[in-house]
Amino acid sequence: MTIDQSRPINLSVISLPLRLLFSAFLIVISLGLAMAGLQILYTHGMADGEFGLSRDDIVYSYYGDRGGSRLEVKLKGTMKDKASVADRAAIVKWVQEGSPKEQWDEKVQSIFASNCVTCHGAIPGLADFRTYEGIKGFAQIDEGKDPPALARVSHIHLFGIAFISFFVCLIFSLSVGLPTWVKSVAIVTPFVFQVVDVLSWWLTAWTPSFAFLTIIGGTCYQLASFFMIVTSLYQMWIMPLRARVPE
Repeated sequence: MTIDQSRPINLSVISLPLRLLFSAFLIVISLGLAMAGLQILYTHGMADGEFGLSRDDIVYSYYGDRGGSRLEVKLKGTMKDKASVADRAAIVKWVQEGSPKEQWDEKVQSIFASNCVTCHGAIPGLADFRTYEGIKGFAQIDEGKDPPALARVSHIHLFGIAFISFFVCLIFSLSVGLPTWVKSVAIVTPFVFQVVDVLSWWLTAWTPSFAFLTIIGGTCYQLASFFMIVTSLYQMWIMPLRARVPE
């Protein structure tokens, strides 16, 4: 068996099994990116109490709301639909009065028991809201993400996304008909803005002025990935068909 050096390997001429493998991977990754965006909208995107990602959402998520406790921020944002208006108001009032232990025993504990402990007390990894000691830390001023939390999500994000980006870029590198500089920029962009994204979390936790970098990093990463995925799928399936159409 000899290799035809005059016909270098590219996406338009690879075998059907490879084409199916690459396409299946890219489609699943596309769905994963879409779900990641949706998850961000339902977590960080609700930090300010309104649906949709904004600069305030980024600030509240990483710098915190220094004017209130973590409980107040959550009750205004992602946990807004988990309790009635009256129960949320009672909890906020208790927090603002200094979260006294006697009020917890008399009234507040029952509110948490009715609204919160189904998850916070039953699901591993979530804070335990069944006791005063478990809730006390969340009744303090919200100072955003602390360094241990940032280090944990940063290393998971960097390792996981870099691994995915490598294979997307590897497949895209077999594309043809594009200037070398376009391919080079597209390939390096996800890695650069992945670093920008993670770095922005640490900077925003220090000062809210850097919150815009999080939006820029995530947007540029998504655009570069979308471009490479669409281009790769086009060259694997549409380009061969068009090449067979007689002039």
